[in-house]
Order: sequence, then structure tokens, then C-alpha cells
Amino acid sequence: MAADIASAQKRAPWILLSPSLTTIGLLLVIPMMFIVVYSFWLRTATGADQVGFYLDNWQEVLSDVFYRDILFQTLKIALYTTIICAFVGYIPAYFVANTKMRSKTLLLLMLMLPFWISYIIRTMSWINILGTSGALNGLLLWAGIIDSPLNMLYNQTTVVLGLVHYLLPFMILNVYVSLEGIDKNLTEAAESLGCNGFQAFREVTLPLSFPGLAAGSLLCFVLAAGTYITPLILGGPRDAMFANLVYEAIITQLNWPLGSALSLVLLAFLGGLVVIYTRYLGVDQIAKSFR
Repeated sequence: MAADIASAQKRAPWILLSPSLTTIGLLLVIPMMFIVVYSFWLRTATGADQVGFYLDNWQEVLSDVFYRDILFQTLKIALYTTIICAFVGYIPAYFVANTKMRSKTLLLLMLMLPFWISYIIRTMSWINILGTSGALNGLLLWAGIIDSPLNMLYNQTTVVLGLVHYLLPFMILNVYVSLEGIDKNLTEAAESLGCNGFQAFREVTLPLSFPGLAAGSLLCFVLAAGTYITPLILGGPRDAMFANLVYEAIITQLNWPLGSALSLVLLAFLGGLVVIYTRYLGVDQIAKSFR
């Protein structure tokens, strides 16, 4: 009887987890296995996929300088975006977390409003703002600052701007949750021991909010490096990111084997970043930022 109870207790967690594990297996593991298998197939001149185990796609992706340069450019754009989001996002997160206003819920609601609008529509709105006949050029022409419209679209700066617009709420929310969990008595204790406001922030608030800042940075970097909509709409031919190559290979050229190899390369780099983050900061630090 005792053995049956112990056996049932051991099976209970797996039974409870079975719906989640099944969902992950069907929606993540099995599709990923298909992608791995596709990456070793070969695209023939007739347009058909030749089933087998070929390394041609991997040799092309890993040896071609073109793919390497696009990958480095993708990581650079993602890094710029993450740094800007970290610096710009910390201030409103700190304000919302420490405000004495009664309408903190309203501020959080306003922060969530961008998620109610399509990401594509938000990205395309920059064309109406920065285009040659857009609002900003119209304002500068009306003020007499410029004589002819400026070309402000379709460059790397615009891509970074669009990504910051898209990812900034993610950073603010992560930092806000981390700041909200800090005991305010710690700051007051630091001030009572002789620290001024800035010193208390530097010695107490900033270190304790670092897990949320790090989690938000990781999230922004991964999302920025994996996007293709923003560079497709706001970038020029020289501003393509690695995900655009995947999109081009699969959707335009219908070359699933090459697209699979490209997507796995990007996955390996981003997965390596997550492993490094876990190694030096730990997944538990991310969990703390959501408590």
C-alpha cells in the first residue's frame, strides 16, 4: 500500500505537467526537429527538395562572408537597440515605481497601450513621420529650418529607432517590476546613514534593480536580433538583418533547406547568449525580477 502511494506521488507531477509538456512537444520540439532535418536536404535546380544528408547548405552559410557580415550587422543593431532601451526605459520605469500619484494604474495602462496596436502599423507609422512628405519634414519646412525635404528613412538609424519604439515597453515593464519589489525602507535607511538621494540610488536602488534591467536587456536583444519586419519596412538594401535572409530564402526563393540552416545559425547565436546570461546571472535572477 505504501509503495503504491509513493509511486502515485512520483507520477503526480508528471501527470500535472503532461498537458504543458505535450503542448511544448507539439508546438516547439517537433517543428524544431523538422527544421534540423530540412537543413540537411538539398535544393535542386528544378526547384525540388532532394531528401538526404547533405552539408552544402551549412558549408554555404558558414563559409560565405556575406552571411557572416549580415550576422554581425544584426548583432550590432540589436546591441544598439538594447543599450538605448536600457537608458531610455529606466527613467519612466523609475518614475512609475516611485510616483506618489494615485493614478499609477493609469500610467501602467498607458504603458500597455502600444501592445493594443499592431506592430506592423506602429512600424509603418514612422514612414508618415520621417518620410519626405511626412510630419517632421513638413514641420521643418514650415519653420524655415530646411529648404528641401531630408531623406531620413531607409537607413540603419531608422531601423534602430523603429526597434526602440517596438521594444521599449518590454524594457520598462521589466525594470518597473524589479523596482516595485525593492523595499523602500532600504533607501530610507541609506539616507539616514548619510547618503544623499543620488548615492542611495547608486548604492541601493540600482544594484537591486539590475536583475530586471538585465532580463529586459536580454529580452530586447533577442527580439531585436530575430525581427525582420522593421528592417524590411524602414531599412534599405544595406540594412538587412539575418531574419530577412531567412524570410527571403523561405518565402521568396522557396528554399526551405537553406532557410532552415540560416534560422538554426541565428538560433545558435541567440541561444548561446542566453546560456552565457544563465551562466553569469542565472535564471533565478530573471525570476526575481517578476516577483
